[in-house]
Amino acid sequence: MRQSAQLLSAKQVIKPWGRRDLPAPFELSGGSSIGEIWFEHERAPLDLLVKYLFTSEKLSIQVHPSDELGAEKGLPSGKEECWLVLHAEPGAALGIGTREPLTSDQLRAAALDGSLEQLMDWKPVSRGDFYYIPAGTVHAIGAGVTLVEIQQNADITYRLFDYGRPRELHLDEGLEAAAAGPYPDDLGGKVNFAVDQQLVAGPKFDLWLGSSWPAEGLSSELAHIIPLVGSVSAEGVSAKAGECLVCAPRVPLEVAPGARLLFAQARK
Repeated sequence: MRQSAQLLSAKQVIKPWGRRDLPAPFELSGGSSIGEIWFEHERAPLDLLVKYLFTSEKLSIQVHPSDELGAEKGLPSGKEECWLVLHAEPGAALGIGTREPLTSDQLRAAALDGSLEQLMDWKPVSRGDFYYIPAGTVHAIGAGVTLVEIQQNADITYRLFDYGRPRELHLDEGLEAAAAGPYPDDLGGKVNFAVDQQLVAGPKFDLWLGSSWPAEGLSSELAHIIPLVGSVSAEGVSAKAGECLVCAPRVPLEVAPGARLLFAQARK
C-alpha cells in the first residue's frame, strides 16, 4: 500500500485507570480520564496501531491471542505489541510474565482468588525501558507510566484479573491464549534515545529509532513515523511530538534539528 503522506487522527480514549492531567505535548479535549491516544487512518484501518498510554492506576492483568488462535476465533489477527517508556513516576512498574511457570489450572485459580497480582513479575521501570510483548504473554501496565505502544492493529484483550473493577473478564479465552511463565530477558532492554538503532526486527513488525530513514530493513509497506522529540515533514505533511504520520518508505523527509523519530512497518 503506497500513498501520499498523511497525518493520522488522534483519538482520545477514556479509561478508568487514565489521567486528567496529560503530560506535554498532549492536551485533554474534555474533563474525562484519558488513558490512551490512538492514531487512526481516516479511511481504512492500517496493519499497525500506534498508541500513547497514560496511567494513574494499574491496568488489568491480561493476555492477547496469537494470529493462529485469532484465526480459529474468526478474528482478523492476533496481537503482539511493544512498549517504550517515556516517563515513569518513582516506584512505577510493568508486570511482564509470571515469576514461575503456571499451568492453566494454576493460572485460573490465581485469577479467581486475586493472587495473580503477586505472581506477576513486576519490573521497576524508568524512561527508556523497552519491552516486546509476544502474544500469549501475561502482562499489565502499572500506575504512573507514560509510554508509546506499537501493536498489531487488533482490539483483542482478554482480561484475567481487574482488581475488582466492574468490567467484563475473559477467563476462558485468556486461559486458552496464555503461556504463563517468565519473560525472556532478551526481549527487553534500555534504550539510549540519542543512538540510532533497530528496536524490533519482526516477526509481526519492525521498529527503528533515529533521525532519518533506517539504512537497512525497510520494505515497501506503508511506514508510521512517530516524532518523540521535534518534528518531521514528508511530502508537505508535518508531524510534531505527540503526533503520527504515515507515508511510503524512503520519501524525502525534512527533519527538525535534534528530532528523534520512531519508524514502524508491519510485516506481511
